Amino acid sequence: MSFTNLNYHIVYSTKERRPFLHADILPQLVKYTGGVIRKLQGQLLEANGPEDHFHLLAILPPTVAISECIQKMKAGSSGWIHTTFPNHQDFGWQDGYAAFSISHSAVPRVLNYIQNQQEHHRKMTFEEELIALLKRHNIPYDERYLR
Repeated sequence: MSFTNLNYHIVYSTKERRPFLHADILPQLVKYTGGVIRKLQGQLLEANGPEDHFHLLAILPPTVAISECIQKMKAGSSGWIHTTFPNHQDFGWQDGYAAFSISHSAVPRVLNYIQNQQEHHRKMTFEEELIALLKRHNIPYDERYLR
């Protein structure tokens, strides 16, 4: 028997950072994404974001690669948005994502951070936030791919 507790903070943006994630979409998107994660045998702990990007804190299974989990979340939710919100046929997710492993002891802090995204982004842009997260997790990056 194997035992794991794989917590991930995942961030990805809308295509061209267009402001699609309005108050009428975001709560339903959170529920839909939670369902995708449950089908993968994971658990969504929190999800939120401003209108142009999405933060998730999830426990993901060790049997599925994180890239596959994110691909299923993005592809499924994109199709769901097109079906559920016919006026958003031009919705899409940006290629790529950021994913950070989170220790169990850091979960409450990351939960709080994700819950307060709207307030947080009154002070900081998405690009500034992403650079800070990448630096905090010691991940090298090329600024050309952050726009």
